Amino acid sequence: MDTYRLRELSNQMRTLLTRYRFHHPCAAKERLTLPRQMGGRGLVALTQLHDKQVKLLQTYFLNKQVTLSLHAAVVKADYRCTPLDLVRANANELPTDEEYNNKVKRQWSQKALHGHHPYDLSQQHVDIEASNKWLTNADLFAETEGFLTAIQDQVVLTRNYKKYILKQPDTDELCRCGKELETTQHITAACEQPTEYVNRHDGLAKSIHQKLAEAAKLIDNKSPYYKYTPANLLENENFKLYWNHSILTDKTIPFNRPDITFTAKKQRTPF
Repeated sequence: MDTYRLRELSNQMRTLLTRYRFHHPCAAKERLTLPRQMGGRGLVALTQLHDKQVKLLQTYFLNKQVTLSLHAAVVKADYRCTPLDLVRANANELPTDEEYNNKVKRQWSQKALHGHHPYDLSQQHVDIEASNKWLTNADLFAETEGFLTAIQDQVVLTRNYKKYILKQPDTDELCRCGKELETTQHITAACEQPTEYVNRHDGLAKSIHQKLAEAAKLIDNKSPYYKYTPANLLENENFKLYWNHSILTDKTIPFNRPDITFTAKKQRTPF
């Protein structure tokens, strides 16, 4: 099968994924065939698979021609007759899967917009395995996974994306808080307004609060995590659990209101 046909099949695959919302049309296509441990989607790279199979067959015939006349005759006769093209086959090694994946990741990293995420992953303080664990263990719906990768590739319709990528000059690029550009990073982790960042943060903290309360036998009725509302104070003879409670300190500190304070009464030890 020629390279053009393989590329056509890959395009058809991406078209189907996009049609069923498993892949954002503007997201990085390189991620589709990268292993999930590297931040990809884990699909088969058709070109690499084809080249590996061709190389294995070429190696088989070239080795057998030394001892078997039939294979020697096939090698001499196959001049552009089959995809193997045994007359012009050589002993050059194909890149290993690791080398191929690294090459694809470099192509992804070199993109001006999509490359921000692999650049962030490459920083020394970032745990790559933990950062990509949601791709290997989360068991998300394919549509949800596709949307999350689109967010990481920064192709969601933020004001910054509209103005500088879609080239809509009349768009105001500032966030609704009026302080920073409305980028994916700002919305999810830096905006001071009580928006999705706060909801995401509290949603995670509520889940931890509920698990602590259950473990310490501070609550009897279990409810789904998305319906759980933490009480300001839960207490029994052994434990005390605060939610968004200010802590009095000997020295004044600016941030003295932790999300969760869990105290073992007998040991007088906070966690």
